[in-house]
Amino acid sequence: MNITDEKFMLTALRLAEKGIGSVEPNPPVGAVLVKSGKVIGRGYHKKFGGPHAEINALDDCIKKGNDPKGSILYVTLEPCCHLGKTPPCVDRLIQNKIVKVFVAMLDPSEHALGRGVKKLKEAGIEVVTGLCEQQARILNAPFLKFVKTGCCWVILKWAQSIDGKLAFADQGKGEDKKWISNEKSRKDAHKLRRRVDAILVGVNTVIADDPLLTARPGRAKKPLRIILDTDLKTPSDCRLLDTADKIPLLIVTDEKAITKNPEKVRQFEKKGARFLTAPVVQGKCDLEFVIGQLKNYGIYRLLVEGGPTVIASFLSAGLADEVIVYIAPKILAGRGIASIGECLKNKAGKIDLHYVDIKGFDDDVRIKVLLNKVD
Repeated sequence: MNITDEKFMLTALRLAEKGIGSVEPNPPVGAVLVKSGKVIGRGYHKKFGGPHAEINALDDCIKKGNDPKGSILYVTLEPCCHLGKTPPCVDRLIQNKIVKVFVAMLDPSEHALGRGVKKLKEAGIEVVTGLCEQQARILNAPFLKFVKTGCCWVILKWAQSIDGKLAFADQGKGEDKKWISNEKSRKDAHKLRRRVDAILVGVNTVIADDPLLTARPGRAKKPLRIILDTDLKTPSDCRLLDTADKIPLLIVTDEKAITKNPEKVRQFEKKGARFLTAPVVQGKCDLEFVIGQLKNYGIYRLLVEGGPTVIASFLSAGLADEVIVYIAPKILAGRGIASIGECLKNKAGKIDLHYVDIKGFDDDVRIKVLLNKVD
């Protein structure tokens, strides 16, 4: 392995990222075919049930008039050797006489576990594993968690001023809301929404902001919108309910609130909302229970956009996997309200962050971190 091999694998990793939000619960995978030091084919897993990255790379190679025979494949995850929604990728690699395969990381799934690598080696193909493995494991951290626990990846996202305020005191509602972050940051946040399966807020955010929680511009896949609402205080005229017949809405509440408000429940269900009853701990929905239930709704990536109380609750419970913060060059002082730090002031100890990624959006800065090290 050398710096050139690393360059080609990093290209495959960038390709893999394009599939996030479309391939779940499968992992995002990218692949690059190289011959005589030149890329002759590129591919990534584009959507669940569709051809895998290796097949798309081979098809791209042939479509361009190149011969894959004798080429080297760089792939971010071990090629599959089982028959699922698509035929085994290793068979096509063997048929096309690939001579060498670099694999960033092995597939920990029960149906894989090194079987793909073994079959390639048995066919006389040289296999090298572990190239850019840490980058691949960070990319596939949600997949690794899902394989291990069956639970979704939890992303906490918020925008704040330099002095830690999450909102203007007179911020407005809906389309009239005042924004802390700039337009480029908000576009990036919508890109994030398009990559997840569900977006969660607390009922206080619904009351204060009247959000839609949609991913704009729109697309075929519409993330499930979730409201944590222990006492069933969701306003009957909020925009989430008004659009529940077109975009799915789940209200997490207490069984007692369901019993006390039968007419409200019927009204909400008539509009298209669904309910999930959860145990209540210290006056709040049990978040660990909620996370455990979300697999029943096909949730693989959950984006938490609630206010500081909800975000701090996920942090305090140790249920968050990733944090994304947009910091705007503003000091709101008395004009600002809400702070994550204030809501966490009673938490003992510190919260360690890992794999820091920083990106600028004009004057705003986005900081992306993981809360746990990737094994």
